[in-house]
Amino acid sequence: MSERNGTTSFDFRPLARMPLHARLQLLLDRGLGVGNFLDRARRVSPAPDQPFLLAQRRTGHGMSLQRLSLNDLTTIRNAYAAWYHHAGVRKGDPVGVQLGEGVDSFLHFLAVSSLGAIPALVNGRMDPAIASAYLGRIGAVGVVADEERLDALKNCGELPAALRFAVDSADLPTSGATSLPGVFPYPHGDDDPVMLCHTSGTTGPPKSAIFAHRQFFLGKRHRLWSFPQAEKNRMLSALPQSHSAGISYLMTATLLGLPTLVMADSSGEAVHEAMKLFRPSIVVAFPQTYAELAQLDIDRQAGSQVHTWINTGDSAHEAHIKALIRHGRRPARGGDKPGSRFIDGLGSSEMGMALFRKVSEPESTDYDRCVGTPVSVVEKATVLDEDGRQLGPGRVGRLGVRTPTRTPGYWNNSELTTKSSLSGYWLTGDVVYKDRKGRFFHLDRVPDVIHTTTGPVYSLPLEEAILLGCEQIADCAVVAVDAPAPGRGHVPFAAIKLKPGAAEPADLLAAVNTALTARGLSTVHGAVLATEPADFPTGATGKVLKRQLRERFATVLSSQPS
Repeated sequence: MSERNGTTSFDFRPLARMPLHARLQLLLDRGLGVGNFLDRARRVSPAPDQPFLLAQRRTGHGMSLQRLSLNDLTTIRNAYAAWYHHAGVRKGDPVGVQLGEGVDSFLHFLAVSSLGAIPALVNGRMDPAIASAYLGRIGAVGVVADEERLDALKNCGELPAALRFAVDSADLPTSGATSLPGVFPYPHGDDDPVMLCHTSGTTGPPKSAIFAHRQFFLGKRHRLWSFPQAEKNRMLSALPQSHSAGISYLMTATLLGLPTLVMADSSGEAVHEAMKLFRPSIVVAFPQTYAELAQLDIDRQAGSQVHTWINTGDSAHEAHIKALIRHGRRPARGGDKPGSRFIDGLGSSEMGMALFRKVSEPESTDYDRCVGTPVSVVEKATVLDEDGRQLGPGRVGRLGVRTPTRTPGYWNNSELTTKSSLSGYWLTGDVVYKDRKGRFFHLDRVPDVIHTTTGPVYSLPLEEAILLGCEQIADCAVVAVDAPAPGRGHVPFAAIKLKPGAAEPADLLAAVNTALTARGLSTVHGAVLATEPADFPTGATGKVLKRQLRERFATVLSSQPS
């Protein structure tokens, strides 16, 4: 990729790709982990000076692009590390980092962890007061943020008084490491923490999950041979680099020398424009980006090279998946065939990675909130009742998982760590059932189940049916509200977002309930068209904040005249 007379052209070639013998060296390196992958990759790479990351950066005039090689990453990492060391950061210190979308969180993660300290990455969209409280709970020794977010953190008046520094990221040098520890980079042990990542905060204050050097790398080593190789592939990452998933996929790109465009804007429209120029074969993002992409008339050139869409975190909606896999071409025996595949990975911060995998192609029929089967690293996944007893096929309960990739716990909260497991299983907070084929189906998050007088109603199947049955609806969220008088308990209620330019149905509630009835599901007792952000609030990672929706519309039906 180059810039000529203000015009960007993508002439990026995979000169940094790791050859087979280098990948085998890394694969056999039993000490390889999250704390040392950059240096191990640089040691075996035949071309550490060749760029493989294309970092999108915001400027006063729009976006610019920065090429980064293994050598470049190391130079910036060392310069930042020297600054942090001079500021008094030492092994085991949590350091807050809050930046915008893009590669910078990854760079600071490399620097802080190289000292044996612990980067605490904070999503740039998090409310300043919530972010400040989070930094206080984890005992951060300091915070580095860009100018906009640093001002917001200071102005909210909630920053912990004990912080040693609160610094503009632009003031840190990007070269010239003058003050590094005698032993550098820090040699991580298997159990050493390398990062703190917060949960989405959809059900309460964000929690701080610990990621360790070996634990976070388990389940990802196989990518050294199984991930699409760098010679014939390009990856576009629209993941927030403050999230463990963003770090994970840039770690993969680093180990493979895979040409990767790192987006500084994860909106569907921005990703679509970048795809036209970069022509990726792999796109990795969160569900919100895919929901926005699915609403667009994707340009033929943008999607022509895509063979794989990778989703992680929450599962994507069937309607959005089907809109995307119509594009591109995927490998097949004797050549390739039309359409791409969508790899959906249900996971959570606490699980260390997506632990369930489901692949959808144009011919697929297994939807209905099916999240597939556990990946190979999972020792066991099961459905539990409230007392920890395992439930058989078709029985609804809580998802419990045993896996070596699970977090060592929550930072500064051993009580919550203890309460998050049951009968030896880590509770993910999901409500599921398993069929006789061993496939798991995701019905809801535990706090989002709607408890009616006739029994529980699960919101996710209702949302799927609404999106599939109402073409003009772009997204929806079903939550519990107070039942209309003289009823008691709760009933389902839907918040609806229309596609751009779509006309509102003459009777929104009737249209929604027609779709639900056609699938044999519970109907909703009310529906509202979201016309402002508070009608459809989303968190820092793009997830719908159902807790806020419940609070906003709690009495919308019960307060109406009978």
